[in-house]
This record gives sequence, structure tokens and C-alpha cells, in this order.
Amino acid sequence: MKSRRGGDTKPVDEKPVAEESRVKHDEKGRVVIKMDDETQGNIGLLVAKPAAAQLSPEVKGYGRVLDPTSLAALVTESAAARAAYAASSNELARLTTLAGQGNASERALQTAEATALRDHLSVQSAQDRLVLSWGKGIADRNDLPAFIRSLTSQDAVLVRIDLPAGETLKSLPHGARISTLSGDTSEAKFLDAASHVDPQTLGQGYIFIVTPNELRLLSGEAVTGYLNLPGESLTGAIIPREAIVRTEGAGWVYVLDSGSEAFTRIEVALDHPTGTGWLVTKGVTTNDYIVVTGAQILLSEELKSSIKAD
Repeated sequence: MKSRRGGDTKPVDEKPVAEESRVKHDEKGRVVIKMDDETQGNIGLLVAKPAAAQLSPEVKGYGRVLDPTSLAALVTESAAARAAYAASSNELARLTTLAGQGNASERALQTAEATALRDHLSVQSAQDRLVLSWGKGIADRNDLPAFIRSLTSQDAVLVRIDLPAGETLKSLPHGARISTLSGDTSEAKFLDAASHVDPQTLGQGYIFIVTPNELRLLSGEAVTGYLNLPGESLTGAIIPREAIVRTEGAGWVYVLDSGSEAFTRIEVALDHPTGTGWLVTKGVTTNDYIVVTGAQILLSEELKSSIKAD
């Protein structure tokens, strides 16, 4: 980072500074704020070059944190059905042996066979409903009891991300970045494609697990998902959160010109959030100096200039 006054910064001057800045537009219609070096130092502006970064190809979707209650109930039901079948099949084996020795009636043997068959069908029914509701990626896990405990304790959460209706993927994602409404992000592991289409979104869904649940995501919480896909990585510049200003329904950064006495407001797409900001592939490069402290002050200068003009 560098200061407009050789590294010496001061607290933001509470006095109006509009008289010391001039707001104009360049040939592309972009806002340009002219501000001399002394004024930049007085209000504490700091600029820095954004860092270079790469991200896997991504597809954006929207979703929510899933409630594990029904999953836990199905797993418990499946376990109970298996226990019952184990008992009835053992009883059938015992009566079959006794019947062969003439020590059990034919009726008792038939009853044991019917009970074992019923319990076997109950096991199959519970497993089928588990697969249909949650997919084979979850239903076929070998650690289902421990998996359920991690979900009920909220040490881990399941997240479903849906693509826009009609959009499909040529290959399954290998992970995702989950972003909350507040902008916090966490990595998620891909589990399986959803077994059914959400009637509200009408799009293909994918199930991910976030573990550990460091963001303390809660059931039903709305999230945005950036699905990681195989392919060539995205290359761009990381724009820190504090460098972004939001106005006119978009995100913007102020870029210092070569003369160091003017800042151009440039729109950036906030499509690829990271842990420290956003990956931007257009509009700003790693060779640009962007305002990382005081961007909101520059936006205020614009608004004051606009009010005076009106």
C-alpha cells in the first residue's frame, strides 16, 4: 500500500472537502474525481495494487441449508427395520432347524417365514425412501450414524444449491463455495446430485456438506453457491471488501490515474466472492492502484457534487 502523502496518514477531516475536488466524466461517461495530493492525504486515502489470484471455473446457483430432521428419522427407521429383520431371520433359522428335527410345527415355521419376509420388505422400503429422498451419495454411506450426529449437533450442515431452470452441467461439480447473505464464505464438499427437482426453482439441484460449520449456518438459511467445475481456472485480481462501494445497483472501485491526482470509478462484477473480497476478471488489473481506504469518502464527494449541481 502507499499513501498519497508518502505513508503519513491523518484521520478523516470532518470539514467538507468538496471545494477541493472536482467531479467530471471521462469520454466513456465514467465518473472522475480530481483531488490533489494534499487533500488525499488530509482525508486519509490509501491505494494499493490488487493481488493476483485464480479460481476454478464456477457456476452460480442459489439454495438453502437443509433441515436434517427427516433424514435422521429415515436413518433411525432403517436401523430399526434392520434390527427387526435380524431378529426375525434368526428366529426363522432356529425354527427351520427345529422343524427339520420334528421339534417345531409347520404353522410356527410359516409364521416365522412371513415375519422375516415382512421385516425384509420393511428394510427395503426404508432404504428406498432414504435413496429417493436424499440420494445414494448419502444413503450408501458407511458412517451414517456418525454422519447424522454431526448434522444434528450442527458441527456440519447439508446445503442444496439449485441452478436456474433449464440450466444443466456437463459434469458434476467437485465442490462449491457457499456464501451467506452477509458475504461470508465457506468451502463445501460435493455429495450427490439432488434426487428430485425443487418445485419452486424448477432447476437441477446439488447437495453439498459444509464441515466444520464455522459460519454456524442454520437450517433454512438462504445461501448462494458457486459450484466448482473441471476446466481452465479463472484468472483475475482480488478486490478487498473495503475497496468496494455500492451504488446504482452495482459494485464499483476507484482507480488512481497515472498522474496520481484523479480517481475513476469503475464498475466491477461481484460474481466470484472469496474469503478476502472478490475475484474480478474485467475492469481492473493487478497493475492498477485502487483505493482500499477511503472509497466511501470519494463516493460521498460525488453525492455532494451532484446535490450542488442540482
